[in-house]
Amino acid sequence: MKSVNGMEHKKVLVLGLAKSGVAAAELLHKMGAFVTVNDAKPFEENIDAQRLLQKGITVICGRHPEDLLDEGFELVVKNPGIPYTNILVADAVKRGIPIWTEIELAYLISEAPMIGITGSNGKTTTTTLLYHILNQGGLNPLIAGNIGTVACSVTENATADNVVVTELSSFQLMGTERFKPKIAIWTNLYEAHIDYHGSMEEYSNAKFAVTRNQDASDYLIYNADQEVVVSYANKSHAHKVPFTTKGINYLGISADDDMIYWLGKPFIKRSIIALPGQHNLENVLVAVAAAIIMDCPKDKIEHVLSSFTGVKHRTQFVREWQSRKIFNDSKATNTLATRSALAAFKQPIVLLAGGLDRGHSFEELRPHMGNVHAVVVAGETAKRFAEFAESCGVEKIAYADDMESGVKQAADLSNEGDVILLSPACASWDQYPTFEVRGDKFIEAAMKL
Repeated sequence: MKSVNGMEHKKVLVLGLAKSGVAAAELLHKMGAFVTVNDAKPFEENIDAQRLLQKGITVICGRHPEDLLDEGFELVVKNPGIPYTNILVADAVKRGIPIWTEIELAYLISEAPMIGITGSNGKTTTTTLLYHILNQGGLNPLIAGNIGTVACSVTENATADNVVVTELSSFQLMGTERFKPKIAIWTNLYEAHIDYHGSMEEYSNAKFAVTRNQDASDYLIYNADQEVVVSYANKSHAHKVPFTTKGINYLGISADDDMIYWLGKPFIKRSIIALPGQHNLENVLVAVAAAIIMDCPKDKIEHVLSSFTGVKHRTQFVREWQSRKIFNDSKATNTLATRSALAAFKQPIVLLAGGLDRGHSFEELRPHMGNVHAVVVAGETAKRFAEFAESCGVEKIAYADDMESGVKQAADLSNEGDVILLSPACASWDQYPTFEVRGDKFIEAAMKL
């Protein structure tokens, strides 16, 4: 772990606990900072706060005192989920106090080079795929960030022989100042999290932080098929590596119907790729580009591409049942993700959809509903999604109270050769605490068929 000048005796407020807050507080304490933790959960219910107090860290729980910053804090490290409208965060902005997420700490202490992966969709699949490729290639990767272990906990123990593959949300990137990954990856950019950022411009600017501090010794792998991403990439000082699925590009990585090309030269046949879907081709391209930059052997890249079938809850193949293939895409919490899932299959589809009603339209799914011959709806959006499906010409529509009845009805509505697909196009919180729980319930029901 690198030492960070100026952190000893610095007065730091860690705002919000959960995994990232606990890790940041413990790390700052080890670095000699005077740490105060503030969390909304009452102390008597807050096991994390109790444990931090035993380590000598000051803990304030159950409320966010409006005058807390009067105590002279020089730095705020906040949980990524806490918005900038929070009273203490807004006060810190007004006072000019730096506001970080633990990603900044992770970078500052890391002896290992970091790969930062962001985008509106595809981050987790890309991160996981790249990790497996680098691992197969003997490059000692560690996986961190918005997937798996908190980044500063990973980099605390990383050495120069490792490489840290880090999934990064816009929430995390917004709290960085000097973060400078060796390789930055920007998969795509679509409207999302406007309730947090306030505008598409602010959301886009937060994503740009993945490459903002890079220089010519670093690499930016970016989506050349999206003009908005290209416009931001043009502002980067990194060595630029565009990717495209629309034919050969001589400056980066690209693909046509038959082949993946590196700098315009044939590199790998597409026929070996096990991961289904056009949207996943983009994830493959960026992972392969990063692996090439990291000098990973070609045969190791090919080996992983031929065996990697996806990440749990992300167009995950569950099982084959009576000549039907069942897929779990519970991570599809918006219409964009469901659109990608529908486009991944040429077979007839029985779709399970619905969930938390945020009032968003399902219209962008319409061009991709042609293969959907039956729909099972559930949750707060059940009636709206059923009406939408009916307007698309779907004749078989069923309502489900829970996942087990939903899977049974989907099976009853299906035919041999069909795909039974959970891709809700909605968040899970009306019925399930997380999309992972929703997906696990789907898998459990599917295995009972």
